[in-house]
Amino acid sequence: MSKEISYTLEFSFHASPQLLFQYLSTPSGLSEWFADNVNSRGENFTFIWDDGEEYAKMISKKQNKLVRFQWINDDEDQEEKFFEFNIEVHDITKDVSLLITDFSPEEELEESKMLWENLVSDLKQVLGST
Repeated sequence: MSKEISYTLEFSFHASPQLLFQYLSTPSGLSEWFADNVNSRGENFTFIWDDGEEYAKMISKKQNKLVRFQWINDDEDQEEKFFEFNIEVHDITKDVSLLITDFSPEEELEESKMLWENLVSDLKQVLGST
């Protein structure tokens, strides 16, 4: 199995950081665009799709700014794997950007990026931010 590499994608949004944050940090928000259903107990989240469930722990949260989830699985290096949503607001223009950091095997990098682009497209539709 090849080593996974980190990558970051940036997307512009026409939405307030507060509204965007709700869709990145709550089970109801995440189930609108990221997974078919999302449940949580405290920091532990269950992401449900047609073909199964994945478990993650919210390991970092800064109100209206950042959310980081760490996958909970049997991988030896699970401690190093996470996905992160970082909301940035440009000081002068007040433009809102969403930076997504994730990990992928090198041979699946383009496929992983395309998946995020499709998910973010869904999020923009939900927010009316297309």
